[in-house]
Amino acid sequence: MQTKNNIYCIYSDNFKTMNVKRTFGTVLTILGIIGLIYAGYGFVQQSQQTRGLLVYGIIGLIFFISGIGLVKNTKDEA
Repeated sequence: MQTKNNIYCIYSDNFKTMNVKRTFGTVLTILGIIGLIYAGYGFVQQSQQTRGLLVYGIIGLIFFISGIGLVKNTKDEA
């Protein structure tokens, strides 16, 4: 009986870790989308802060790509 409890605990901890990864990937994706929209809006409005908008765009792109990759590569073991 003790072996089954240990296996259940290992499975349960692994399942929680997968949900955290998926949630973190979703948060990164949303932040990336917000950064890209902000940078795009600033470029359309022809703001004078080109360097700042470029930084927001690059960081947004990095967040978006890493978030999508994290969600895509995390296996759902439900």
